Amino acid sequence: MQKDTKKCSQSNTDSEERLIIYQLFPRILTNTESNPVPWGTLERNGSGKFNDYTQHVLRSIRELGVNCLWFTGVIENATKSDYTSYGIERDNPNVVKGEAGSPYAIKDYYDVNPCLAEDVPERMKEFEALVKRVHTEGMKVLIDFVPNHTARVYHSDCAPAGVRDFGDGDNTTYFFERDNNYYYMPSQRFAPDFPLDTEGNTPYVEFPAKATGNDCFTAFCSRNDWYETVKLNYGKDYWNGSEHFDPVPDTWLKMLSILRYWASKGVDGFRCDMVFMVPLPFWHWAIPQVKADYPGCLFIGEIYDIGLYRPFLDYGCFDYLYDKVNLYDTLVGIERHHVSAARLTSCWQTVDGIGEKMLNFLENHDEVRFGSKAYAGTPARVVPSLVVSSMMTKGPFMIYYGQELGESANDNEGFAGDNDRSTIFDYWSYDTMRRWYNGGICCDTKLTVHERWLRNMYKRVLTLCNSSAPLRMGAFFDLMYVNLDNPKFDPHSQYAFIRYTADEAVLVVANFDHRDVTLALNIPDLAFDMAGLPECDLQVTDLLWGNKRPLSLHRGGQSTVSVGASNAVVLHIESRKESEKHIRHNKKASQTKEIKK
Repeated sequence: MQKDTKKCSQSNTDSEERLIIYQLFPRILTNTESNPVPWGTLERNGSGKFNDYTQHVLRSIRELGVNCLWFTGVIENATKSDYTSYGIERDNPNVVKGEAGSPYAIKDYYDVNPCLAEDVPERMKEFEALVKRVHTEGMKVLIDFVPNHTARVYHSDCAPAGVRDFGDGDNTTYFFERDNNYYYMPSQRFAPDFPLDTEGNTPYVEFPAKATGNDCFTAFCSRNDWYETVKLNYGKDYWNGSEHFDPVPDTWLKMLSILRYWASKGVDGFRCDMVFMVPLPFWHWAIPQVKADYPGCLFIGEIYDIGLYRPFLDYGCFDYLYDKVNLYDTLVGIERHHVSAARLTSCWQTVDGIGEKMLNFLENHDEVRFGSKAYAGTPARVVPSLVVSSMMTKGPFMIYYGQELGESANDNEGFAGDNDRSTIFDYWSYDTMRRWYNGGICCDTKLTVHERWLRNMYKRVLTLCNSSAPLRMGAFFDLMYVNLDNPKFDPHSQYAFIRYTADEAVLVVANFDHRDVTLALNIPDLAFDMAGLPECDLQVTDLLWGNKRPLSLHRGGQSTVSVGASNAVVLHIESRKESEKHIRHNKKASQTKEIKK
């Protein structure tokens, strides 16, 4: 490998917007089939299309405060649907999950899913037109980059000339060779613990067997493994742990070509799947090269090990990483398992210095829906979790399609059953989104009163993340350390912090309790000094709910704040400097008025 001279990208400047990401499945969000059936085929249950996302539809999503769309399931994956009439090889259904198939079992990295096209031969042009429409509405486009595994059978019919398929030319007589794209079990047939001949007319045969995608280096995987995928080889020999990265392995070169290909289509960035399952040196090698040609290209990593956060940011060159096992899991614990709200302090401490690089969320395709029986049981309790996760840092925040309507995943769609998640494997349509989409009108006339309230609340929260300077770029001050022993404050159920700039601040108090509370909050001298808080009695606006309320700010005193059950307040406070400026202005105006009299 050549001498390393590359540098990772720098942090965003304070003048830039925070990323507010809306993750969606294009084949589901705009699907208008009103009576989908479990395990329904494409012909029976239907699919949304790229062309459904008109300027009006995109603008309606943008109005939530969203500035980035993550289209999940764009790149072509193995499926049970038959597209042989269009020259696309048919997949063996015995190694496909669900009717639509997993969007993470990629069969052609250079193509888009034909089910998303109205005119299948023109599918790439339809996707490119969608990208342009999104950009016209002032939003970015993210798609998935799946580097760790492919579908069990990979074949590209759209790759540029000279690009060979993964596995083409592999020496299958060895478990590992540096330039093999896959790992093999020589002289052993793929033999999972389930039959491979129950669907279709042709049994699935793989000889020799390849390693399965979840690092299952055996021919005998189970239904609980990622049996629809095969592990890619980046130059690491998992039998002895040795690494062979110099010269650059063939898989590295192929993946770099794929990243550049999609960036050339106008894609603004990639949500990179299971990044820790790919050797860190690959990312260090690949990301700067993509950014050299496409400087604004974003890389967001799915990762589940706090100990790897800093290496993947500093050496791996990622722009942002999931903060699932830190903040998200703590919020789940508060809602479900009696974890104290005071534990949120350790969340920002854990990522201190890199907090703005962490992507926060309450839902995505891997997690249960907030309103499901496996999480909160109702979307009505979301406000404190939403406010904390979106307002603690100036990093990106993401919501999952239908989250803003309270979609709670109560359907049994097929492959995954009733598992409190929205399906990623099936052709489906959800009543909540269907009523909002309303054939492309995108309005609230068919929504319930609660759904309207919820969507408007999400709109306020997401919009505030950028319209409020303290929430967009301000510093953070945790108030818990002076309130843990406060008898008028419950650190088990409430969490309080300040975000501030030189000119203004917001005081945020989240109440996870099922009851209304009136608390007396200690604000230390240090907070007055650092945030420049005025020392007086004043009227402040709750930016979340739009109402005015009194707030007393005095050193050594306590500030009384009332917060509803499962609710939060976001109180806007002018800094001492700005407050004194207004006092002087008002005093001068009053004196001028007296002179005129």
